[in-house]
Amino acid sequence: MFLLELNWLAILVGFVVAFAAGALWFGPKTFFPVWWKAMGRSEDEVPGGGNMGLVFGLTAVGALVQVIAVASVIHFVDLAAGPVGPLGGALTGLLLGIGFAAASSLSHRLFAGQGLKVWAIEVGSDVVNYTLVGLVIGLFG
Repeated sequence: MFLLELNWLAILVGFVVAFAAGALWFGPKTFFPVWWKAMGRSEDEVPGGGNMGLVFGLTAVGALVQVIAVASVIHFVDLAAGPVGPLGGALTGLLLGIGFAAASSLSHRLFAGQGLKVWAIEVGSDVVNYTLVGLVIGLFG
């Protein structure tokens, strides 16, 4: 099974990098206030309905799944074409971020009436995270 062939140390480091980058992206001094307002929320409302343990736990699970997916794609590229290295890993992550995260979520945000600003902030985080994860996985090549 190919999952056993993945570099799990690289996956762990990629997970920490992605989680930290997401925390910075949606921090109180960065995009969170703009995103929260664009979502139509007031400053008095609590994100996640108050159960932040569940929010952060499921966010961590989602980040781990993303990192494993990027590592898997890079693994199969390595098998087919040879080691991608850090630049190839970052490019792979960037393409996955744009091709899957950005493209697939656009209609969700638009049909939900949340607009391009919400989409751009959320997808910006995804694309940066996928790119950083690809870089990390490529570094561990």
